[in-house]
This record gives sequence, structure tokens and C-alpha cells, in this order.
Amino acid sequence: MNEIALSYGRGHLDITLPPGARPAVIRKQALPKLADASAAIRSALDNPIASAPLAELARGRSSACILICDITRPVPNRLFLRPMIETMIASGIAREKISVLIATGLHRPNLGDELAELVGDAWVLENVRVENHYARDEDAHIDFGFTKTRNTPVKLDRLFAEADLKIATGLVEPHFMAGWSGGRKVIAPGVAHHETIRTFHSARFMEDPLAVQCNLIGNPLHEEQLEIVRMLGEVYALNTVLDEERDLVCVTFGEIIASHQAAVDFVSGATQIPMDRKFSTVVTSSAGYPLDKTYYQTIKGMVTPLDILKPGGTLIIASECSEGFGSPEFREAQARLVELGPDRFLATLTAKNLAEIDEWQAEMQLKPMRLGRVELYTTGLSGSDRALTGVGVIDDLTAAIARSISRSGDPDVAIIPEGPYVVPRYAG
Repeated sequence: MNEIALSYGRGHLDITLPPGARPAVIRKQALPKLADASAAIRSALDNPIASAPLAELARGRSSACILICDITRPVPNRLFLRPMIETMIASGIAREKISVLIATGLHRPNLGDELAELVGDAWVLENVRVENHYARDEDAHIDFGFTKTRNTPVKLDRLFAEADLKIATGLVEPHFMAGWSGGRKVIAPGVAHHETIRTFHSARFMEDPLAVQCNLIGNPLHEEQLEIVRMLGEVYALNTVLDEERDLVCVTFGEIIASHQAAVDFVSGATQIPMDRKFSTVVTSSAGYPLDKTYYQTIKGMVTPLDILKPGGTLIIASECSEGFGSPEFREAQARLVELGPDRFLATLTAKNLAEIDEWQAEMQLKPMRLGRVELYTTGLSGSDRALTGVGVIDDLTAAIARSISRSGDPDVAIIPEGPYVVPRYAG
């Protein structure tokens, strides 16, 4: 096994291992593909979890809003949006009262050709209102007050909050802070005001040891998200699970918390892979397109495999960064990280109740930097952007692996082709 392909951009990146390297390739357990994805979606809508079928839920409603994730998540919107909308219309909701809202969080809006790619169905764009969420638009939000547990300010997009029928849709995959994506996370931070999002991204949440991938028990982000859902009242969700080929392997629909948990239960065992040792060299990816469009999103792939990286080891990550670095705010945060160093940078964060926009991702990069050496292979960054990463930027994966093996004297190399969608666990 001298050549292995990593997810990279819209395809794969072939890497050749140096002589003597002993690879341990870590993938999700194989999940059976759905024979008929459209039929599975129809079945989920007709046989929901802890709720009535969609056709009944829609009956007598004056309006509906469907949340979808933004372009950074490969959710198969093309498969489910039209059947959901057609069901709502058949149940009596006027099509002009049905909206699709893109849960951008604090990301940029998805417009033009990108919007068409995201929705994946021209019929949807032609028949219902499709809008982006703008977290910085003060007038576009309703103030729900504060959570009781941690005093998080709760302001949510008016279009969703005022809809008579509220449905979130998304992809259930490991999330390096909230435990799992999808479900309640599409609401907060997905369509939350910037103050709500920046509270979630403050150091008091980010540095909590339970705010990690695949953990919901005691996770402060998850607990706040559940409280926010309850403040909204009646909310439903459609959740999807994809395999490594991005094919649909599971779809659930129903009450938002119960249907999300069912999808988590389905994928959890296949995603968390027990390993009987740690490695001095870990090679991973940012899961390819769309997650590896920016360096901002790449950091997720640096955090997920840390459980199997030996202290002082080398983490090598490949990410195309086809759109470059990320937002101006993230660039500024990274500049401060590089200037101040990890310890002083963290000290500037712990005193804040509100994180600056996008600086939380720079904070998450501190986790792999504390543990070992981080090296990045990318074809999308150049010049000053490379220096702003704060990590070593390499142009030859084979040579980087060889150097890591030479430093450690350990020929065993962990390779994770699908990056943050796979969570290796040290079981020793």
C-alpha cells in the first residue's frame, strides 16, 4: 500500500509513502447505501419520529420555513426540498408563504451560481422564496431574551421564528465543538444573531473539555442549543447521513431533538474508530469540497484526530483552500495569533464574553499547536496567506512524511482520507 488517496477539492490527492512507512488507513465503517434515496425520503416524511407526518403537520398552517445549511456542507438538498415543498402545498400552504432560509451563521451569503448549486433544484428556486440569513442585520431578528443556564443572548432570524411551520434540515456528522452537526445546530448558530453566535464561540465554551466532537453529554454548546430550540416551541427537522462517496445512507424526519438523536445513533458507531495505539505521524485531509474551500474551515480537520497523535508528533493536513484564507475577521485573528504566540493569544480571549467574529477558529487551532507540529499541504494559498496560517506549509507530502518518521524514529503512519468526517479514538 504505497499510494493512498486523500479527499482533496472536488476529487482526490494521491500520496506516495516513503520507503519503510507502515500505513494504518482509518476510514468510517461501511454503511449500506439506500437503494432508492427518493423513496427513503418519502418514507421518512410519512413515518416520522415523535411527530405527525409532514402532510398532517402542514395542514392548517399559514406559512412554513425550511432551513438549509450553506455551501460549506454537502447536504443533498436536491433530493428532499421539492418533495417537502410539494407536500406542504398539497396540504394547503400557499407556495408564496413557503420560504427556504440558508443557515449561513456568520459565513458569507450564497448567491448566483453558488445558490443554484446549493439548492440543487431549479424548481425550488422558481417556486418559493429562497433567502440567506444575515447575522449582522439587527432588524432581521427576534429577541427571545437569555438562556437560563448560561445566560446566552438568544436572537433568531425573524423569517424562521415567525413561520407557522418550522423545519431545519442538515447533515449529521462529527462537529469538533458541538458534538454533532445537524438538527438544533442549524438553528443556533445557523440562523442566529451575531451576538448569540459570538457567545457560543467565546472561550468559556471553546475551552470546555466537554465541547468536543461526538460528545453530547454535558456539552455546553449542545445544552444551550437544546434550550434555544425549546424557546422556539414546535420545531421539526430532516437529518441526513452520507457515506464517503457522498451517497445518502440514512434520513430521519420528525421532532427536532428526537429525529436528530436517531441520526446520531445511526452514524455514531460507524464514525468513531477505535485505535489501539497513538502515532507520531498523522496524515489527514479537510474532507475535500466543500469543506476545504478555505483555510478557515481546514482547522476542523486539524482538531478531529488529536486523540491518536502522540505529544510532540506531526499532524499533516491536505486542504485545497480553493477560495483562499477566509473572512477578513479570521485573517485578522490569525495575524494576532502569529504575532502574539499561542499563550498570549489565548490570554486575550479568556476575558471576553463575546468572541470577535471568526476568531474562534484561530482559537481552535491552538489545540493541535499545543500537542505537536502542524504542517499544511495546499495549492490554494500563497505569499502572506501562508505565513498567516501559523503552521508549517509544505509542498511535498511524501518528503514531509519521511521527515516526520525520521524525527520520531516511528515508521507507523495514521492516514485519514476523509478528514474530520472520521473520528479516531485511542482505546488504550
